[in-house]
Amino acid sequence: MNEQSGLSLFIFFAIVVFFIMFIYFVPISLFVTAYFSGVKLNIGKDLIGMRLRKVPPELIVRNLITLHKAGLTIEQEKLEAHYLQGGNVNKVVNAVIAANKLNFILTFEQAAAFDLAGRDVLEIVKRYSNNLDIK
Repeated sequence: MNEQSGLSLFIFFAIVVFFIMFIYFVPISLFVTAYFSGVKLNIGKDLIGMRLRKVPPELIVRNLITLHKAGLTIEQEKLEAHYLQGGNVNKVVNAVIAANKLNFILTFEQAAAFDLAGRDVLEIVKRYSNNLDIK
């Protein structure tokens, strides 16, 4: 193998590695999904930042979309912080949405506090709805 083909092979593998790293750090399909769902995200600050902070972008973005479709707004940073504290983001978001539908005032902060305290926040909302005799 001559020097020219060795250099070409190295450049090829460098491009492949760069492409794989780019696809990992920049979830383009997730950005497109969020955009068409009405959730505004910044590819660099939000999506790549989540990867660097060890927060799964899929989890946060899917919950942001769910909240947006339910007509609620919770900052991305709050969802990330709850995840990093060991909380169950899906349960908290679903509980806040369910409480909102029941006209039960439950803030994200309250739901997150219940969740971090080891309580099942969805069960709390269900108990509240049973007290209202809503089936």
